[in-house]
Amino acid sequence: MASVVLGIGALTGVSLWGRAGGSELWLDIAVAGVSLVAALAQLRWPVSGALAATLLAAASPAATPAASLGALQVAQSRRFPVAAAVATAGIAAHLVQGLWRPNSGISLRWWLLLICASYGALLGWGALARSRRALLISLRERARRAESEQGRRIAEARMAERRTLAREMHDVLAHRLSLVATHAGALEFRPDSSPEQLARAAGVVRSGVHQALEELRQVIGLLREEDDLLDERETQPTLADLPRLIAEARQAGQAVRISDETAGADLPAPAGRTGYRVVQEGLTNARKHAPGQPVEVLLRGTPGARLLIDVRNPLPASGSAPIAPGGGVGLVGLTERVRLAGGQLDHQSTDGRFRLQAWLPWPS
Repeated sequence: MASVVLGIGALTGVSLWGRAGGSELWLDIAVAGVSLVAALAQLRWPVSGALAATLLAAASPAATPAASLGALQVAQSRRFPVAAAVATAGIAAHLVQGLWRPNSGISLRWWLLLICASYGALLGWGALARSRRALLISLRERARRAESEQGRRIAEARMAERRTLAREMHDVLAHRLSLVATHAGALEFRPDSSPEQLARAAGVVRSGVHQALEELRQVIGLLREEDDLLDERETQPTLADLPRLIAEARQAGQAVRISDETAGADLPAPAGRTGYRVVQEGLTNARKHAPGQPVEVLLRGTPGARLLIDVRNPLPASGSAPIAPGGGVGLVGLTERVRLAGGQLDHQSTDGRFRLQAWLPWPS
């Protein structure tokens, strides 16, 4: 504000320099004082202040600096039609000034041409500054939105990674720890076993815990990779590893009968991984909730159709408690996994049996 007052005051003083005395001098001094007030008013009311200074410029050249500043302020802060109207008013006011108080050093025609060129330059300069300011505001807003969107995408990616981590940890640990719980239960309920049998069972428990920790480390290391997670998941077990899974279940005392009509078939990797997890979850649930009950596993399908995975076991006796606690999220996570693979999962208890079925796409 101080710089505006000093600048306008200096330009006004130059316009008054060397003028002769008389009534016109006192008029110019009065107009100069009022034009300074109008220049200050332009900081808050650009259009009103500019029009006031323009009206004064029709009476005295002392108001020309304030009127010019007003035209520039309006061009910078208002739309082009409003700025053009103020500039036109300024040209008209200076035309009146040139007719009433002609300048002896320049003709009226050249005076009018100079005024038009000056106001045209002020109008263009102000419009350019306004456009640049609007562009900067738009760029800042776009940067803010992009930053916000990036933050949202990062949050969604972290949430998806947490869900994937929770699902993988459940699939791996629930199976492995249920085996450990089975052998630990044998140690608890058969204290009269021979030292060799106790040592063998304790070794199985130790090995199961070690394998659980190792598989957990692999899962966490896999999810920490910066590359595409789906491309790195080929290291996870597929239906080709099903014999090992069945062997572990039988070693834990679980009676498993499997009918695999897809043995040797070339299954897609996503279907193989998901199918392995379905069978693993079925065996784990049977081991936890129906210990000692036989489990039947069926795999059937052909390329171009769907792969059917059917795991069923008798329901436990009424009132029996599971050998290991569960949070009830295993089937929820498995349903999401199957859905993401393009398949469908169903589980139900009918006729005294629990049945887990999954249908997975098998492209030809």
